Amino acid sequence: MPQLFPFRAYRYNPAKVDPARVLTQPYDKITPEMQQRYAASSPYNLIAIEKGLSRPADSPSDNVYTRAARALDEWIAAKILVRDPAPAFYAYFQEFTAPGSDVRQVRKGLIALGRVVDYSEGVVFRHEQTLSGPKADRLELLRHTRAHTGQLFMLYDDPAGRMDSLLDSAASAPPDMEVRDEYGVAHRIWLIAQPDAVAAIQSAMADKKLVIADGHHRYETALAYRDEQRNAQRAARGAANPGAPYEKVMMTLVNARSKNLVILPTHRVVAGLPQFDFAALRARLAEFFDAHELSLSGDALQRAATARTQLAAAGRTGRAIGAYSGGDRLTILPLKPAANLAAALPGASARQRELDVVLLHGLIFEKGLGITAEAVRAEQNLRYEREAAAAVSAVAEGRAQACFLLNPVRVEQVMEMAFAGEVLPQKSTDFYPKMLSGVTIDRLEE
Repeated sequence: MPQLFPFRAYRYNPAKVDPARVLTQPYDKITPEMQQRYAASSPYNLIAIEKGLSRPADSPSDNVYTRAARALDEWIAAKILVRDPAPAFYAYFQEFTAPGSDVRQVRKGLIALGRVVDYSEGVVFRHEQTLSGPKADRLELLRHTRAHTGQLFMLYDDPAGRMDSLLDSAASAPPDMEVRDEYGVAHRIWLIAQPDAVAAIQSAMADKKLVIADGHHRYETALAYRDEQRNAQRAARGAANPGAPYEKVMMTLVNARSKNLVILPTHRVVAGLPQFDFAALRARLAEFFDAHELSLSGDALQRAATARTQLAAAGRTGRAIGAYSGGDRLTILPLKPAANLAAALPGASARQRELDVVLLHGLIFEKGLGITAEAVRAEQNLRYEREAAAAVSAVAEGRAQACFLLNPVRVEQVMEMAFAGEVLPQKSTDFYPKMLSGVTIDRLEE
């Protein structure tokens, strides 16, 4: 079961910098526009490390990784980043309003160091495949900086809410850090350093299994770095050191039973097909889906709200996908009860065939539109949108041929798939909100 450790995190010094000007969204969510905005907000913005941005004092021989390492060393020396005096866990609460809602919610997490273990040990489980490119980039950054700046987002199952009670107790005092991000999410941190509180947390988590919600590439980067360092230690000293810093990785753990755990759908937008005929597509899909047309009115936001409401209603009684190809009509495609999915999707497991996104890709894209799995991976005719309004607008404004709207995957499905050793298609889950990078930094120091 997971081994969790308190640690002495490096954190931004509020006497030197405003935390709101230096923290960032996770590295893989940072667009070029966001990168420019972050860089302009402060010379100490974490983007200088996450992306290795150039600075006037850098040597011409520097690259993104050496620049990142030098910035981190300089900030520590200048006390821009200061290390907490004693090992601690950290309660991390995020107060937010989910897109499409007006209700404020609070998601509660625990920041800790967790021992890095192979998937085969049955302690940490994944639900996504990873790509080699991002892992190579993050591994090179880790080699140079020897630091974890972003949070792995891990889920655990705690029906009794024991950990949530411990976190609530820690959060009864004023927070040690509070900042609001560009999406209006309030991020609050409390240190938990008292020995009895640390022991209670370790006891409450002793029998849990962990599922990676966000951060698969970073976890596997930590695995690769651990293996590199173990081999180097064995070569130099004859044995690895099980207590070494590289044996641990920083993570935030959240109860999968939390009512404030929000997963958003990621909608698909199709463009650039040589021929696209929605009526012909419906005819080709008639073996699998019924089709119900609904009227849409108003602007893109109003149309998207109507589409989400109708799609959610259809999803409560079965499986359904929304399709929009222009005009004032939305088509809801409910799965026919008699559809033979085992025959139609022989490469998908029974659990995978329970996912709407698998039906979308296997039946609508591949069989209906001829968009192969290879084309999907290359994003040749496909792009992704979190907001339904953006997907609808792309079609209404003639920038796309159609969009396909999805209901969100349920957290129970994520957990079941992970524990069964299966993976969801990429872009199946979008946990909201994201955890800020830089709220705590783990420097791998002996």
